[in-house]
Amino acid sequence: MAATALSARAQGVDFKPSQRYPDPSVEVLDKSFLKYRLFSSGVEQLATGFRWVEGPVWFGDGRYLLFSDIPNNRIMRWDETTGATSVFRQPSNNSNGLARDRQGRLLACEHLTRRVTRTEYDGSITVLADNYNGKRFNSPNDIICKSDGSIWFTDPPFGIAGEWEGDKQASELPHSVYRIDGRTGKLSLVTDQLAGPNGLAFSPDEKILYINESRATPNRVIWAYDMSSDGTRIGNRRLAVDANGPGGIDGFKIDVDGNLWCGWGSNGSLDAKAEELDGVRVFNPQGKPLAHIHLPERCPNLVFGGAKKNRLFMASSHSLYALYVETRGAV
Repeated sequence: MAATALSARAQGVDFKPSQRYPDPSVEVLDKSFLKYRLFSSGVEQLATGFRWVEGPVWFGDGRYLLFSDIPNNRIMRWDETTGATSVFRQPSNNSNGLARDRQGRLLACEHLTRRVTRTEYDGSITVLADNYNGKRFNSPNDIICKSDGSIWFTDPPFGIAGEWEGDKQASELPHSVYRIDGRTGKLSLVTDQLAGPNGLAFSPDEKILYINESRATPNRVIWAYDMSSDGTRIGNRRLAVDANGPGGIDGFKIDVDGNLWCGWGSNGSLDAKAEELDGVRVFNPQGKPLAHIHLPERCPNLVFGGAKKNRLFMASSHSLYALYVETRGAV
């Protein structure tokens, strides 16, 4: 039975796992996915009772997962050894995306304070960036750390658009993607040409940066950008993934073979059938859909973790789900 969130007056979701193997929730769309499907692995609900969970990050050294419960203004901690869920930080300044830097420290995108922070080993908080050229960020959303120590994050206005995930505030900058240099800490603009940049991830060799344009029309898309030779700038781009309809692409992660595991659900259009869309959709590097992991809730973000990095943790609206797969996360 899944753990229930502390003070779970939010919406806990009843979940009944499949009794059959292979789990019918894992829908194979292309036979090439079969090598990634574990015959005797099924979708599990690890915890429930949240309002809107996002930004999971795995701490292998402590065998726990952190994830943001944005409207409840807290970061939650799920413990692999006990299965218990507890509050890691509250208030969290309506944190969203979480990651680790190359020294293992927690990085957080904060909506309320419109900044990116790092948690030091002693628990103190360091502000890495909160403005560009004197103007405040919108609401930093998703964040990753490259092997050279540089930190890359998206800055759409979702957290300042209303009172649900922060405070309603005026936007001072275009929707953008930024980079913080790992050596000097200097902030630079990567691009301000995307509508609602959201999830982002590097290819396994870090020669490609993928960015989700979540307010693109008519459909949400993921762009693939060639990286410059020094790895600090983006160049030519191509379309990597097209939702091709009402699919709501959100955060995503990439496995060692370069496949994109994308948080999926309805984009909110009136003709969308959320019950068919909710879950995780997997694409190969050429943009071909390989599989759909059906969940009873929309999945905003996910991460590979566990001792072998082959356990997919899916932060999904009110709950946290997991599935073992026959591949590993690239990071």
